[in-house]
Amino acid sequence: MTVSHISTPDLTDLAQHTRIAARSLAALPTADRNRAIASIAQALEAAAPQILAANAADCEAAIAAGLAKPLYERLKLDATKLAGVIAGVRDVERLPDPVGTVQIHRELDQGLVMTRITCPLGVLGVIFESRPDALVQIASLAVKSGNGVILKGGREAVRSCEALTQAIHQGLEAAGIDLAVVQLLTTREETVALLQLDQYVDLIIPRGSNAFVRFVQQNTTIPVLGHADGICHLYVDRAADVEQAVAIAVDAKTNYPSACNAIETLLVHEAIAPQFLQQAIPALQAQRVELRTDARTCAIAAAQGVTLATATAADWATEYSDLILAVKLVDSVEEAIAHINTYGSRHTEAIVTADAQTAKTFMAQVDAAGVFHNCSTRFSDGFRYGFGAEVGISTQKMPPRGPVGLEGLVTYQYQVVGQGHIAATYSGDQAKAFTHRDL
Repeated sequence: MTVSHISTPDLTDLAQHTRIAARSLAALPTADRNRAIASIAQALEAAAPQILAANAADCEAAIAAGLAKPLYERLKLDATKLAGVIAGVRDVERLPDPVGTVQIHRELDQGLVMTRITCPLGVLGVIFESRPDALVQIASLAVKSGNGVILKGGREAVRSCEALTQAIHQGLEAAGIDLAVVQLLTTREETVALLQLDQYVDLIIPRGSNAFVRFVQQNTTIPVLGHADGICHLYVDRAADVEQAVAIAVDAKTNYPSACNAIETLLVHEAIAPQFLQQAIPALQAQRVELRTDARTCAIAAAQGVTLATATAADWATEYSDLILAVKLVDSVEEAIAHINTYGSRHTEAIVTADAQTAKTFMAQVDAAGVFHNCSTRFSDGFRYGFGAEVGISTQKMPPRGPVGLEGLVTYQYQVVGQGHIAATYSGDQAKAFTHRDL
């Protein structure tokens, strides 16, 4: 089985087929969709050698092409990472079915009943750079939630995406599911065409750089779920446990620096700065982190015999996705909050403090999808939240917000069943009253 390359004129037909296949998928019982997820996991395991070989070829080509380091780190898919991806697929299988949940069951009048019930969105268009593991996460979540999905990976990951999609198709075929439920596009022209298919695609999910996400947002009328930046902060309060704060800072920056939930700016209360920086600077530099600091931080470091680079105004608004960290001293939690709400991207923010009231103030006033206390921002992740996987992270105010799992891929429908009821009965001088009784 091979993954077909679709020409742009045929993209409308492809989207129509995906919509039809998605409707059939949505009508299947939970057991059938779970069986499809299990079959996908088995097919991915069986195809692991081919998938890893394809990824190795992509990585080799990326090095030759001089792919940026953050993108290259996201592109790599070794055996351990692939095993984790497959484990995530199996986690999705075990999650409760998000489709068919009754949210409201209400009698409007005797014999007239309204139900609000969850249902799939329809067809997702997901465009992503590098990360081939995202393809598997998204496909498994789409199948579980009864949605069709049209995937478009970056050209740097085309071999990996084709190998993964081929395995997914093998899993779907073994489970008796229409392969059109999961489609793969491979060219930039198809990306532009996909963004115009508002009649057939219900939601666009972009995953990539700031410029990439903004391009998507500006070139489609289809609703877009995503975030344009991942500028996350860690604030070390005057009441912080220094050793704990150092460990969290190192993890939040270096655990996976190209991730959107890695910190880009470290804010430190001036009262604890000398003690904290004495331990934090060597700990971060030992992990090859380049520090760009404000004047006060530079002065403290210099007094401790360390010379640091001076930050510019641009550093406070930059998502490095690399081993670079901006550092700034603040005089209060209020100043830290103001800085975060000015420069942050509403992704994930964290505070380290032993003062419960300060933590409460920080968490109430910081504007972000995730606000953490005494832990690393790297926990902002669908898998770590127990979602099995995520289709992306949303920084918008309206839900879904934060890591988006199954619950973000369903909407709801109002179903009303009567016995010949008509609206005229409930209007006019002799209007009958509604009972509005929850069942």
